[in-house]
Amino acid sequence: MRIDPFLGRPTSRRDFVTLGVGLFAALALPAALLRRTTLARRTFPLMGTIAELQVAHRDERYAEAAIDAAIAELQRVEQLMSRFIATSDIGRVNLAASRDGVTVSEETAEVVRAALAWSEASNGRFDPAVGRVSELWDVLNKNEPPAPGAVQPLARRGFWRQVDVSTMNGQPAIRFASADLHLDLGAIAKGYGIDRATQVLRDRKIEHAIVTVGGDLYALGGSPEGGAWTVGIRDPHNLKGIAQSLQVQDGAVATSGDYERYFRWHGVRYHHLMDPETAAPRRTIYHSATVLASRAMEADGASTSVFGLPRVAALAIARRHAHDVDVIPLT
Repeated sequence: MRIDPFLGRPTSRRDFVTLGVGLFAALALPAALLRRTTLARRTFPLMGTIAELQVAHRDERYAEAAIDAAIAELQRVEQLMSRFIATSDIGRVNLAASRDGVTVSEETAEVVRAALAWSEASNGRFDPAVGRVSELWDVLNKNEPPAPGAVQPLARRGFWRQVDVSTMNGQPAIRFASADLHLDLGAIAKGYGIDRATQVLRDRKIEHAIVTVGGDLYALGGSPEGGAWTVGIRDPHNLKGIAQSLQVQDGAVATSGDYERYFRWHGVRYHHLMDPETAAPRRTIYHSATVLASRAMEADGASTSVFGLPRVAALAIARRHAHDVDVIPLT
């Protein structure tokens, strides 16, 4: 028995097999399962956040090998699409696409097109080209807002309309119409990576698993005991508590929230979810938006697109592009 750092009380294998990461609080698993099935678990840094893989299988070595393969796939996606890696597709695009077209992989082009589709559906609420805005605020490393004179030139620019995905010499290529934009796929590439890692697990005949990267999650199959997995969404006002529990089976959940990555300045919380209209953290009474969908990439893009909206308005936007989604905003 040990003390749970999130719930602040002793826990045992009877309570939870894991506490989850990011904006998810817990994954409940019946104690009976633990007597006949191994739950292999791995936690590691990825895409600027923490990833966690859990695989339930009778053979522990087989489960661990499956996790190795899924991690390798997640890391491959990171090497392709992270803006923090200079040699990635996105790193190279941000360096040179305002001067010349930059060739990229088919996968990167696919994810950029998916991001731009969410920009279209949300009328620019989700803009994957506000990378310079994210760099300016850099909420994980700064503790005060940038000068207004640096922010204002980046506001209301509709950068997503200035990204062209076409071809060059028979390969996908990306071009920018302005030197003021950078791509940042952090709000959709995590979901794509989860979908790819989940497919790796399926290819290995894994039937019960959870793949989590930050605020994005896919539940493969259901609980080995039967029924769905139970996923808890952290309470925005009390990270030791759970605001809502969801039953998830063969589905994705993504939560965009203002309470994981932020700094405070003069009593105001400045978080990492940027509003393209103001080139600053979005101001809203809603502290998170949770989206359920069939694919993690769709849930990921949708949660960023609708963050800050009440449920009816959020659903109207989300269902313009993905018809099988549901939205849960939390104030």
